[in-house]
Amino acid sequence: MKLFDRMSTEGYEQVVFCQDKEVGLKAIIAIHSTALGPGTGGCRMYPYASEEAALEDVLRLSKGMSYKAAITGLKLGGAKAVIIGDPKKDKTPALLKRYAAFVNRLNGNYITAKDVGINGDDLKVVHSVSKHVLGIEGDADSNSSGDPSPLTAWGTYNGMKACAKFAYGDASLKGKKIAVQGLGYVAYYLIKYLVDEGAIVVGADVDQAAVQKCQKQYGIKIVDTDQILSQDCDILSPNALGSIINKNTIPQIKAKIIAGAANNQLATDEDGFELMKRGIVYAPDYALNSGGLTNIYHELGGYNEKRAYDQVAGVYRTIEEILNRSKAEKQPPHRIADIIAEERIKRKSIN
Repeated sequence: MKLFDRMSTEGYEQVVFCQDKEVGLKAIIAIHSTALGPGTGGCRMYPYASEEAALEDVLRLSKGMSYKAAITGLKLGGAKAVIIGDPKKDKTPALLKRYAAFVNRLNGNYITAKDVGINGDDLKVVHSVSKHVLGIEGDADSNSSGDPSPLTAWGTYNGMKACAKFAYGDASLKGKKIAVQGLGYVAYYLIKYLVDEGAIVVGADVDQAAVQKCQKQYGIKIVDTDQILSQDCDILSPNALGSIINKNTIPQIKAKIIAGAANNQLATDEDGFELMKRGIVYAPDYALNSGGLTNIYHELGGYNEKRAYDQVAGVYRTIEEILNRSKAEKQPPHRIADIIAEERIKRKSIN
């Protein structure tokens, strides 16, 4: 990978490699853009197969955070951090504190938060060293916004309604059959909104504890994970791993709409074009799942739950704008979302 060529082409501002042999820290912080505000994004700890894989992940994720903040109208930039290691074996308070010290060296240009492998308790350790932290659950001293999952689900639900309005002429989800792939924290709250409105929900997950939790709480139908994508349904909602929409799975999809909270759902750019060709309405994931970022954003001005929920409900208007422009400009929604985000970043950069 020619790193500087890629940084120049895709607009990255800074990539920082952090290491401390004594505590076992190997981390990379990527700041994609601070045009709209401080680069903000979670820290992921994962046992990457290689350093190259870790670098690829942090670059991809940081750019996605820039676009997510821009498309949502937040005064935040995009950044991300990854720590190479197994969070179950390698994570220690000393490692987290050393990571926090590197965050401090960026003088507020990067604000960290949680991600895969880094939980709320870990953030408290980071916060003991650095003030540049958002989303510390249950910490009154840090003006915590709490678990972001309900807000991510709230945004996904509102965006799904915008998709229904576009595809069916009615935003109501009552009576719509919705296949939910992945039954984790976000999906758990999403299903509540769907069931309360009268939607018919079928779900699948490899985690049997998550399956039992959703079945017990909502009484939804459960199918095998290899059957969920091919369900005869109105809406498919991916809420698990990325790249689930690809050349192998697209022919299986019977849904008119794809709207879920999973990140990086399209395996390739071409898959977005294929969905449009087949007449499937796709809600770009980073526009749809932006509720969690919006939630922690409100910590900066003194957290107010109602104000956060009200802004997250605006995902409806964001998805509506994307789909209407997609139809008018004959470009797939994922491309339109990128264009809107890039326009906002560029406009601010020029100013």
